[in-house]
Amino acid sequence: MMRAPLALICAVTLATCVCVHAAPVTPARITELCAQADGPAHCGRLIETEQLKALPNLAVREGATLKVLLFPSGAREFVDVDSPQGVTTWSLWDYWSPVNVVVLFTTDLDRIGYATLLRTTGQVVALPAEPSLSPDRQRLAVADFCRANCDNELSVWRVARDGISKEYGWKPDAEWSDVTIQWKGDDTVVVEFTPKGDGKARTVERRMTDPEWKRYGSRTVP
Repeated sequence: MMRAPLALICAVTLATCVCVHAAPVTPARITELCAQADGPAHCGRLIETEQLKALPNLAVREGATLKVLLFPSGAREFVDVDSPQGVTTWSLWDYWSPVNVVVLFTTDLDRIGYATLLRTTGQVVALPAEPSLSPDRQRLAVADFCRANCDNELSVWRVARDGISKEYGWKPDAEWSDVTIQWKGDDTVVVEFTPKGDGKARTVERRMTDPEWKRYGSRTVP
């Protein structure tokens, strides 16, 4: 089962002398681009087409292969795979130029997800939901909540020069739906959600110093 319905999915470069920036695709633009998409993979490709125009020196699409330039040199390729079991795809989603991180949208058979590529090391980290970068660009937050095949966890990841690694995790006691996250300053995550059996949206804040977090090691794997 997909981690999020298509409606939600609908809802640069330091390797050259000129630094190019592209704004994230807005929810309204995603809805516009993907209203007639055949599915998540097609939606991702439509968004990628727009991002490639905005970031011409960051990546290129060559058939089934997305080639992303690394810094200061080299490239990393992401190849779509079409098998009897289904299709696995990679699409360019966003670029955080201050930290040299590319965000990719992925589909794996009937699942959707995201991944980060750190251009300075080539490290790829798979993420279950769209990441949100903190204002100081030191962390990213991910809310992985859905009815099936999710960890139902809020996680925070450290963004460092040598890699991105999971730093904190927290799971609520009750099931949540319609979960959205945003940063409040550099060290507080604001989560809006609807508890199971309750149609009223609620909000909770989690500071990085909150003792309820489960803490993880800082080691990264390239």
